[in-house]
Amino acid sequence: MQKSRNSTLQQAKDSKNDEFYTQLQDIEKELMHYRNFFKWKTVFCNCDDPYESNFLKYFAINFNALKLKKLIATGYSTSSIAYTQLDLFWFKDLKDKKRKAYKIEIEEMYDINNDWSEDLEDIKILLQQWTWKNKLTLLDWDWDFRSNESIELLKEADVVVTNPPFSLFRDYVAQLIRYNKKFIILWNMNAITYKEIFPLIKDNKLWIWYGFNMSMVYKTKYPNLLEANRKFVISKWYDPDEWFLKVPAICWYTNIDIKKRHEEILMYKKYTPIDYPTYETFDAIDVGNISEIPYDYNWIMWVPKTFMDKYNPEQFEILWYEREDENIKVWIKNMPKSFLDSYKKHWWKWHYTSWMKMLCFYTSDWIPKIPFSRILIRKK
Repeated sequence: MQKSRNSTLQQAKDSKNDEFYTQLQDIEKELMHYRNFFKWKTVFCNCDDPYESNFLKYFAINFNALKLKKLIATGYSTSSIAYTQLDLFWFKDLKDKKRKAYKIEIEEMYDINNDWSEDLEDIKILLQQWTWKNKLTLLDWDWDFRSNESIELLKEADVVVTNPPFSLFRDYVAQLIRYNKKFIILWNMNAITYKEIFPLIKDNKLWIWYGFNMSMVYKTKYPNLLEANRKFVISKWYDPDEWFLKVPAICWYTNIDIKKRHEEILMYKKYTPIDYPTYETFDAIDVGNISEIPYDYNWIMWVPKTFMDKYNPEQFEILWYEREDENIKVWIKNMPKSFLDSYKKHWWKWHYTSWMKMLCFYTSDWIPKIPFSRILIRKK
């Protein structure tokens, strides 16, 4: 049986295989909203092989347009493509020896080869010239963003922009918060309900950017074998035989304030008990669609996880999230036996038991339902 791309992502996470490379057009699409923010900033891409990374490409090509102060990127010897892209004369001797981590620092960018564009060829020439403003330096350690050298670079940076390792996302975010850094990073939408991440969202230390619940094309180390996935990749003008694949439910996370975060959800529906059923296991109503949040209901309500794409902290308060191992903390009760009997009779599903603490309700037609992944909110 062929695996879905969701299972591939989980496999990458479990096996610590983190080499998923974000495409340039996806980076451009998101960062175009925040061009003014980068002015006079030092940007650090600390989870990228510098010459393969499209994050480095984006910031290098737009270095002058964004008025950057400095661009830093680090590459690690454990990367499968380390030393394969950057063809510097003194790198050639190192390719056959022990590979080492390195950093690239760029403080000046211009069209040095006179081809009417500032691009990676210009970076290559600038690094070969080895000026004090643009240089490539070997690092002493081959570790990742947690190494002492990488942390020192992090301290120097104003903002971090990258696609963090899938297997280390929690540790990565914790480090950014610890050093009080601004960041723009990519990861799966499921991170919203991680017990290490949700409190940051609840306390307004992290939120969603414009890109939310997206299907994106990544360059990976996995063959693309699923036909539907291959069709999607082809529709985006990539070759699935070159190990490009679709990964769904991707979001941009940040702690940089944005206009979108202050846009109010327009509420037009009036509350009625028929339209908004109360849960059997919790004293709150269920709202199935974000667009149908009732304008005249001021008590707590459970809404889908997609609420995070519309969340305005001036309009709503986030209270908690539904996850089976956390439900006891908000006093979600055990599902009643009568509800379970009705659910099994209607849906012919038998994997729920009476000891489970889960949200459940009856529709106006008395159809038993167990909603998927809810967030508890209250209108301010």
